[in-house]
Amino acid sequence: MGNTNDSIVNAVIDKFEKRSFFGEKKYGTNLDRKDLNFVEWLTHLQEELMDGILYAEKLKQEINEKAESNIK
Repeated sequence: MGNTNDSIVNAVIDKFEKRSFFGEKKYGTNLDRKDLNFVEWLTHLQEELMDGILYAEKLKQEINEKAESNIK
């Protein structure tokens, strides 16, 4: 749905739009909500970043396991 000449940027824009629609449907609100204070927004950010670190660690372990099985 993006309209740049860059297919990668357009793909990311499309993913953001889909995620926004999904979030509104799932949670009944969007990021324009006013019920969270600054610290609560920071807590949400912190939790999302912690999840990202866990996903990265999982993928690293999978790569290492594949590499080790290829050596044997």
